[in-house]
Amino acid sequence: MNSNKIKIEFEKEDNSSIAYDGNRQIGQCHFARLKQNWIITLTDVEKDYQGQGIGKKLVEKVINEARKEKVKIVPSCSYAKKLMFENPKECKDVL
Repeated sequence: MNSNKIKIEFEKEDNSSIAYDGNRQIGQCHFARLKQNWIITLTDVEKDYQGQGIGKKLVEKVINEARKEKVKIVPSCSYAKKLMFENPKECKDVL
């Protein structure tokens, strides 16, 4: 499990950012669309891949795409909520 091989893709049609190790999906950050908000409902990384910062990269990918779309994020899942509220300067434009 070399985290350098991990790719994070934004899959707009699935309302998700997905982490891949080769062709294998190993994590996701899912959001629901509600008017001008994206509600992050789930951030999940397979147990063998946890602790490598993949979850953070998944949430950051959604944040960056939200900036491009000019929408706000409502972090509903506990991981995204913790990440975003512990770094308010980095996230205040999308909160």
